[in-house]
Amino acid sequence: MEKCSKSSIIAKYARKDGDTGSPEVQIALLTNRIQALTEHLRSNPKDHSTRRGLLALVAQRKKQLAYLQRENHAKYIEITDTLAIRRVK
Repeated sequence: MEKCSKSSIIAKYARKDGDTGSPEVQIALLTNRIQALTEHLRSNPKDHSTRRGLLALVAQRKKQLAYLQRENHAKYIEITDTLAIRRVK
C-alpha cells in the first residue's frame, strides 16, 4: 500500500488528527489490504502463503468489527455501509 493512499484512508476515517488506532481506521486499512490481496490471488491462485495471510487479515478485521459493534453500533453500521462489508447476525 502506498503512503499517500494509506494517509488518505487514515484522514477519511480518523476521529481526530493523528488518529491511527481507532477501530474505524484499522478496519478501513485492513479492508484495503484485503482487497489488494484478493486481486493478487485472482491472478495467482496457487499462492497459498498469501491465502493464509489473507485469512489472517479477514479474521483480524472480523474481531475489530465485533468490537466496534459492541461499543458503538451506529459507527459499526456506518462503516459497514461505507466499505461494503457484510454484517454479522
